[in-house]
Amino acid sequence: MSTEAIDPRYENIDRWPTERAVSAMLDGQENAVRAVSADSDAIAAAADEAAERLGRTGRIAYAGAGTSGRIGVQDGVELTPTFGWPEDRLAFFLAGGPDAMMRAVEGAEDDEAAGRAAVRDAALGPADVLIGVAASGRTPFTIAAIEEARERGALTIAVANNPGCALLAAGEHAILLDTGAEAVAGSTRMGAGTAQKAALNALSTAIMLRQGLVYRGLMVNMRISNAKLRQRAEAMITLVAGVDPDIAAAMLDRAGGDIRIAVLLALGLGDSAAHAALEGDEPFAALVERLRP
Repeated sequence: MSTEAIDPRYENIDRWPTERAVSAMLDGQENAVRAVSADSDAIAAAADEAAERLGRTGRIAYAGAGTSGRIGVQDGVELTPTFGWPEDRLAFFLAGGPDAMMRAVEGAEDDEAAGRAAVRDAALGPADVLIGVAASGRTPFTIAAIEEARERGALTIAVANNPGCALLAAGEHAILLDTGAEAVAGSTRMGAGTAQKAALNALSTAIMLRQGLVYRGLMVNMRISNAKLRQRAEAMITLVAGVDPDIAAAMLDRAGGDIRIAVLLALGLGDSAAHAALEGDEPFAALVERLRP
């Protein structure tokens, strides 16, 4: 496996001056991001099918072990505050269970039965999407979760850092992040982990784009949880609806903090009409363009 290989360029990194070692590690991070760019088409294809499959009810689930599993959890939990993705439409299958977020659970990644059981217990089905992540691409827990999900009709997306691995073969969409050897041999929390984080950010954000939760580059469905975000929401409504800031603030209050509803109210719809429009088939972007003067 390339992620486990020893790169002779770094065999004495522990003896180098710290500045040189840090510079070499950061070069590795840059190379990792370039590896993601090389598979951008695969990420886009997976995002398009995932967004269509999810519809209005499907769940996004993540499966992984160790660093890869934690990166998946980090990506998923950020979808709720950033895009308003409902918490009940998220699922996380982490080898070793929730305790593995904070500490290593030895041997958990080898438990195929646990991977399958996690998917069964969550009752994943045809409306759902499972993203399995493993640097090696051969983690039994993650492969088993992907196989079980696929058997149950869920869309499966496999993300791995080694070409020709079992995980990529198991998923319907295969995203290869070929990051190669690490500066510290086998430490896939470095380049491989960085590539996984960048790829999952791009994948999940693209899904949110296709789900209509972004309008003209703005997070129009974010959750307002503090004063800073309240100001950002009012600014968005002012910009999108073309109204004065005081009207934007009033509409946001009237909408109960829902930015998209506030925009529709500011554009002249009544309360019930705004909610009905947002729940209908017409995309938010099309609604705004139709209602704008």
